[in-house]
Amino acid sequence: MVYAIVRAGGRQEKVSVGDLVTLDRVPAEAGSTIELPAVMLVDGDQVTTGADDLAKVKVTAEVLENVRGKKVVIHKFKNKTGYHKRQGHRSELTRVKVTSIA
Repeated sequence: MVYAIVRAGGRQEKVSVGDLVTLDRVPAEAGSTIELPAVMLVDGDQVTTGADDLAKVKVTAEVLENVRGKKVVIHKFKNKTGYHKRQGHRSELTRVKVTSIA
């Protein structure tokens, strides 16, 4: 089984060919391809972690769509003072499909 650990949006994701992964927003249009930097490559019993060897590894993915995440509601409240503050947040996300690891 071949899989790679890639760096995407400040986090690391374990991916293999055909996986659907949701990443932080990538500046790319739907239908285009992007290349993700590999941190580690596992090919059966062989594990590749050296920077020189990983420079040759290419993990390509196809951008399926740009979406927004679930709404997170932040509510701050202090008792007996009349203070409350309400704030919301939705993350900008990109859904991609890994097409090849070479």
